[in-house]
Parts: sequence; structure tokens; C-alpha cells
Amino acid sequence: MTNQDFTSMRLFEEAPLTLDGGDALSPVDVAYETYGTLSRRADNAVLICHALTGDQYVASEHPTTGKPGWWERLVGPGKLIDTNTYFVICSNVLGSCMGTTGPASLEEATGDPWGTRFPVITIRDMVRVQAALLDALGVSKLMMVIGGSMGGMQVLEWLATYPDRLHSACVIASAARHTAQNIAFHEVGRQAVMADPNWNQGQYYGADTPPAKGLAVARMTAHITYLSEDALTNKFGRNLQERDAVTFGFDADFQVESYLRHQGSTFVDRFDANSYLYITRAMDYLDIAGRFDGRLADAFIPARGVRCCVISFTSDWLYPTIENKRIVHALNAAGVPVSFAEIDTAYGHDSFLLNVPEMDDMLAGFLTTAAQTFTASEQDDD
Repeated sequence: MTNQDFTSMRLFEEAPLTLDGGDALSPVDVAYETYGTLSRRADNAVLICHALTGDQYVASEHPTTGKPGWWERLVGPGKLIDTNTYFVICSNVLGSCMGTTGPASLEEATGDPWGTRFPVITIRDMVRVQAALLDALGVSKLMMVIGGSMGGMQVLEWLATYPDRLHSACVIASAARHTAQNIAFHEVGRQAVMADPNWNQGQYYGADTPPAKGLAVARMTAHITYLSEDALTNKFGRNLQERDAVTFGFDADFQVESYLRHQGSTFVDRFDANSYLYITRAMDYLDIAGRFDGRLADAFIPARGVRCCVISFTSDWLYPTIENKRIVHALNAAGVPVSFAEIDTAYGHDSFLLNVPEMDDMLAGFLTTAAQTFTASEQDDD
């Protein structure tokens, strides 16, 4: 990771952020990007929540990699989420490493990086920080909050924690809890990081050798879960990597091996190993129903006035349709209006980041209806 200048805001200076784990943080820096202009009535705000290894650069060039924003295909002037119409906000989540307070940040009391002294956080803690950022930006109610994967988990926590601040919410390829399989994959990644001798119990900042190998293996393992078997087969099959025959060694004989190694090696240039530990732990702790004696619908009863949309993908085995349907059933049971679509793709979990016209059509229709009904409701309140 290299140091970058971020658009950020310092929050929780007067009153600390109380975390689900019982610790308190003060202050908290939040890095964020905005696109478009907030209307005079502040009735055009859209919050986009990013996934595990995502960031605030939803529609602008990433300062480290130079790559386009991760949802630039959908967000921008004249695009599906039209920044000529909407004021779009995307913030880096608490615990991450692109400008928001996390384990790589300097602790106020010591002036040293937090490392593993940083308190363990939850998805709801991330949402609390987002809510404080919206307060500072002058947004009291969102026209829409939307996110895929871990971003969808944040949307669910918005529905459970701040329903009065939402008009509509869209959850894509997500879940309201982590299964044993989800937790297991994350634990393999965390153990890979912690087994790297350069991890040094999380105190590797300032060293010439961060735990890059362990983090790369963690990324390789996770990346497999983002794809489907069909996607891997169609893209790579058993094709060899720049050779005519296997080498009878442990070099990357197969294209899929070379691809995963590339994914791992490039990831370590833009992400912090400790942040990976903390964010995956936050996802594992997600169990919204657990706060309501196992009844997910009870969590959403206060959100009856929020219009919702849930989208899943047939080839997503990380957060399969059955998990997304649990969310839909709970919303229905709570009396929350919800539309649902299972979209047939071969791309796996990462479908929400790719060009899937059926998803675009669903989002376009939902966004149009949400905007129209929000405008009408705001006028009725005058």
C-alpha cells in the first residue's frame, strides 16, 4: 500500500463511536467520493455500498491501480445511476485501508499504526459511520441505498437500523448472515495471512516486507468463490500457460493457475492485510436475525415504508439464491414491499460487477419507480 490523498471527513470527535463489541473510537476519519450535486431539497441522494475489497472509487479512477471505478459502467452522467440527476455517495468502510480509519491508521494516543490493537468491528458499525457521514453532508433521507455482496449486507443493516432514513433499498447477491461455509473460506484466508512470517502479529507497518505472500493466497482462495465452475471452465479449461506440455514441476502450468497468481500479486499492492482480517471478521459476525431471537422478519418491521429490491444470480454459490430468498421472505413477512429477480448468468458471484443486461433492466425500472415515488412523497410532506 502506498500513501494517498483522500477526500475525507473527521467524525466522532466530540462523542465517540460506540462499537458493537463495546469499544469506542474517536475520532473516525471517513474517506468518500461524491458524484453529482445534492438538490436544494436534498431529495436526490443515492448511497452506494462497496464490497469486501472494494472502495469509494465507484465511478472514478483508482489512485493506486489507475483502473476505472468498479461500477463506472452504471454510475455517471447519462448512465443508469445518472449523476446529472442524483447525488451519489460512496464511502470507504470502517476498518478498510483507502482513507477511512482502520488498522493501518495512526492511533491518536500513540501516533503509531493501530495494527491488531484496532477493535473488532461489525457491518452495523460500518453503517453507523455512513449515517454520520450523511449527517455531515446534509442528507437526512436517502432516495436509495444499494450494494452488492458485502455492500448488500450494509443495505440490510440500513434497513434494520435506520429504516426512517430510507425511501428505497436494493440488495444484490448478498445474505443476512454468514453460513458455516462462508466463515470457513474466510478463516482459510485469515490463517494464510497470519501464517506469513512477515505478518508479525499485525505489527508490520514500516517494514520493507509486509505479509504479501499470505495476503496473496487469501485473495486467490477468495477469488475462486467469486466465480462459477462454468466461468472458470469457459475462460480457462485445462489450457496450458505459454507452453506446449506440462513441466512436471510446480510452476504455473495451467492458465487458471497463472490467473490466480496474478490476482493475488496485484491485490497486495492496493489492500492492507490487517484490513482483510478485520473486514472478513465483520462479515462472519453478520447475523441480523440473531439480534431478534432468530426472526429476521422482526428486524425489518420498522422498514414497512421502504421500497425494496433483491437480486440474485443462478451461478452464485457464495451467496446463492436461497440466501437471497430468505431476505425476500423476511421482508414479505414484515410487510415491506419487495421485488425479486433471480437472473440467469454463468459468471458466478461477480455477476453484479459485470455487464448483465437483465440486472441493468431490473435496476433501471426499480430506480425510476423509487425516484418517482420519493418525489411524490416529499411533495406530500410539504
